[in-house]
Amino acid sequence: MKLGIIGAVAEESFIQAQRRQLSFLEFCVNEGDDVEAFCAQLDQIADWQAKYGIAVGSIGRWKSERIDANGAIIPEERERCFKLIDASAKLGCPSFVVGCNEVEGRSFYENCTSAIRFFEELLTYAKGKGVQVSTYNCRKVNFVNTPDVWKIVHGHLPELGIKFDPSHARFFGGDYLQEALDWGHRFYHVHLKGSLLVNGVKVDEPPAGLDQTDWPSFIAVLRSVGYGAGLSIEPRKSALPDELAAAGIDYSANYFRSLLLET
Repeated sequence: MKLGIIGAVAEESFIQAQRRQLSFLEFCVNEGDDVEAFCAQLDQIADWQAKYGIAVGSIGRWKSERIDANGAIIPEERERCFKLIDASAKLGCPSFVVGCNEVEGRSFYENCTSAIRFFEELLTYAKGKGVQVSTYNCRKVNFVNTPDVWKIVHGHLPELGIKFDPSHARFFGGDYLQEALDWGHRFYHVHLKGSLLVNGVKVDEPPAGLDQTDWPSFIAVLRSVGYGAGLSIEPRKSALPDELAAAGIDYSANYFRSLLLET
């Protein structure tokens, strides 16, 4: 397993990843972000990769609607995803992560069918490019986030992976260890984000390792299912004071290096 972090598209991100002895950066080009502007920076990103010895481990697109009110794929969003798959290929990035929205008023079957069509097109486009496509278990503009849906969508698309984050299972009443045990063979990428609940209610997202998640057991489950891909620290705005934010990320990096038995 390789340890990395989500960061901004900036040289400073590479500098800090190198300082923290991380292997890769992850970039998120979400709804409202300019895909064309991101793609225009690919040569500069490649230069930073070579200069600092830090790979790009995953590129993701969150919070965008892919399916319209009639259940059809939105062409503009499909094209944005195609461009990000090409960007991933150019950077040697093995992981592209994307979700799919549920359309209110359409049946569960109809929504699953639309999602399958969308992901099928992405898988076809990515074929031969060295890029794996994954869904994510975040709930933001995405319903492909639990085993009940994975059984249908991923069951129909054996090449489709899952980007897994234990905090989303915890915040919505799931069992993250059981989900990892049952579905870890389909995980292509993993986020490390802290979670704190009191009496079942979300309180905070502290730095991973300073939270309630049983990270040693989670990493052990990933090992047991043969997971060997990226573990991406996700820094979040938490109750930690701003002046301690960088120290919190440093703590997470050191903590997970110890769990991976890295010196």
